[in-house]
Amino acid sequence: MCSSQRLKQKVRGAMIYPAVVITVAIAVLFFLMTYVIPRFRGIFENLGQELPTITSLLIDISTAITSHLYYTHFPFVGIIPLIPVGIYILFRLIKATEKGKMGLDTMKLNLPVFGVLVRKSAVARFSRTLGTLITSGVPILQALNIVRETSGNEVISKAVGNVHDSIREGESIAGPLRDTKVFLPMVISMIEVGEETGQLPEMLMKVADVYDGDVDTAVASITSIIEPILIVTLAFIVGFIVIALFLPLISLIQGMSGAEGQV
Repeated sequence: MCSSQRLKQKVRGAMIYPAVVITVAIAVLFFLMTYVIPRFRGIFENLGQELPTITSLLIDISTAITSHLYYTHFPFVGIIPLIPVGIYILFRLIKATEKGKMGLDTMKLNLPVFGVLVRKSAVARFSRTLGTLITSGVPILQALNIVRETSGNEVISKAVGNVHDSIREGESIAGPLRDTKVFLPMVISMIEVGEETGQLPEMLMKVADVYDGDVDTAVASITSIIEPILIVTLAFIVGFIVIALFLPLISLIQGMSGAEGQV
């Protein structure tokens, strides 16, 4: 497997893990809010006692969700499995248009935390592909065309296309890259040095190696940070629900025990 493909899979893997966990967590929470908690609400109403604030808050949230998302003829619980399918179809439809794909790729580059990862991955892929092509004797303009077609990101592809047009008019690579405001300053400086010294392919491969290492480190760091954050967040949500549901029952048991003691 080539380095660019392996790098792409690492980035995708780092994004899939939290996405899957969050999706499953949301599905479970919706099930609790629309099916489990309403049953407890009926039990609490039959008890006829004043509910703790935390329990009232949970029931209010559940009521708000069910009143907006539950339909008489088609329960929302039945729609839950269709939500990921709908999101996927919508994503594919947006991606099928030129403007939609550009918008999605722009969003990827500007995502919190993951945006830097995607940008560095794209720079590494650009540098390694271009460096390999030039080393193999492919003319610079043809090499840029290939890089543009295989960039995997419309923003990067457009930037490389601008570089191609500028070089065809006799300009250097570093100048147009700087004008695109997509590539990091260090990358542009290293490419500029490579052009001046006649070692552009070697410098491009060094850039790719540097950013490959950065992506590896970033993926490991993000994964190690995301896991405890997700665990703590889910534990807090589950703990909130459990405490809210059982506080009235505990109060009821304590009240019954007190009444028996007086008897």
